[in-house]
This record gives sequence, C-alpha cells and structure tokens, in this order.
Amino acid sequence: MIYVGLTGWGDHPDVYSPGSKKTEKLIDYSAHFPIVELDSSFYAVQPERNIRKWINETPEGFQFVVKAYQGMTGHQRGENPFESRDQMFEAFILSIRPLKEAGKLAMVLLQFPPWFDCQKENVEQIREITGRLKEFDLAVEFRHQSWYAPELREKTLEFFRENNLIHSVCDEPQAGEGSIPLVPVSTREDKVLIRLHGRNVHGWLNPGHGQKWREVRYLYDYNEKELNEISEAAKLLEKSTDRVYVVFNNNSGGHAAGDAKQFQQMNGLEFNDLSPKQLDLFDGGF
Repeated sequence: MIYVGLTGWGDHPDVYSPGSKKTEKLIDYSAHFPIVELDSSFYAVQPERNIRKWINETPEGFQFVVKAYQGMTGHQRGENPFESRDQMFEAFILSIRPLKEAGKLAMVLLQFPPWFDCQKENVEQIREITGRLKEFDLAVEFRHQSWYAPELREKTLEFFRENNLIHSVCDEPQAGEGSIPLVPVSTREDKVLIRLHGRNVHGWLNPGHGQKWREVRYLYDYNEKELNEISEAAKLLEKSTDRVYVVFNNNSGGHAAGDAKQFQQMNGLEFNDLSPKQLDLFDGGF
C-alpha cells in the first residue's frame, strides 16, 4: 500500500475549510491525507499534551512520521536546552511514546545534515543514536552524497539492513555533495519512506539566511512527467515493501498539497480511514 501525505499540517491552505479555526487544521488535514510528517519535533521536543491532542484529533489509522529533535542529529545551532545528552534523549522518548502506544507512530526520521559524511566516526554515531531509540521504527536520511558513492552505496544499504533501519528515499535537487541521488531501494520488508523536496537546484545551493531559507529551498512545483518518475519509484518499492510512505516537502510556494493530490489520482490511490470532516476544495481540480 502507498500512503501519501505532507510535511506538517499548519501551512497548507488548500486543505482547510473556510469556517475552520486555527486549532482545527489537523482535523481538516486528516480529512485528505492518512499520514503526516511531524516536523515541529525537530525544533523542540513537544510537550506530552500536544502529542495527546494530535492523537485525539486524528482517525484511528492515521500515522505520524516524527522528525527527530535537531540536537540528536547534529543540526543544533545555539545552546542546547538540555543539561545532558541522556536527558535530551529521555525527553524525546517520553514525548513521542504515546504515539507508539496509540498505534499512530509510523517511524522516527533521523535526518542528518549535509556535512555528515560517510566516515567511521559518523557510522558509530548512527549506532549510538539508533541504540538509544531502539524501541521505535527508525528511518535514516542523509544529505551528503558520499553515502551513495558508487563504491559505498551497497555498503550503506547493507548497514541499513543489518541494523533494521528504514531507508529514506529522497527526491531532491542534484546539487553536488550536499545532495543525494534518488535510490529507490527498501531495506525493510514492512516500511519505506519517500521524501520529496522538489528540484530547485538554485534554492538548494543558495538557501539564503535567517528564517526565510525554507521559502527558497523548497520552492518547487512537480510537473506531470516528474510525478510519473516518482510514481515509478513508489511502485518499484511497493513490490518489495508492505507500506510505502510518500511525503511531499515542496511547500514553499504552497505546491505540496496539489502535487500530492495529483500523485494520488495518478496512482489510483483511495484512503478510507480519513477524518469525516470532508471538504470539496479539490473536487474537480484533479
């Protein structure tokens, strides 16, 4: 089965009912898509009350891909609010454990930064991090091309298999060593993740500064030919994997929801366990 969703639910105007309150965005979102990537957990470990609210607002079968806290994957800039590494991991685990207990945690996504290259020290760091989070299904995403160099690609994938890690398959701009190629290979039989970042090469290389960098980096609208390429990759993965999670992250210009709906229609995908708050905003548009 192929599941389709978006990164976050707070910035997709096309899926909200005109009469909805700001606090009802997730309810509206879950009327359209069966999965979502929770990325607020990357910026701050979320209070348990938030997690339980989101559990209660979504249908029984709804699934969250939770992005790991930035201090755990080497993205941290500025002062870490935790007194120790042990405390940081403990807080994160306690935060997301209710999702797992509710059957709504698809996986935890460990996205490593562009400077995290393929070397022994970093491999050991992955072992340490995944060891701490072993109670969860873990997906790993790289941003440095060295992991997929011709002489290392199979070793990287075998490392995933040996450690029961979910491969995060990425579609992103091909912009040198700070980007990775599309490698449609699943390393587990039950789950694989596809993340679509768009193909804005200029924005990827020159994202700008401050809080607006995402507005440039993920500004992209997939065309039909490109969505067909993604569809072929998803279908290939579906042959060897029970559940293929496809997450559109190209929302700087508000394109993610429309692209996801078009991808869904192209592949004849229908999702039954959605929020009953159905909207007609997309009717006739795809």
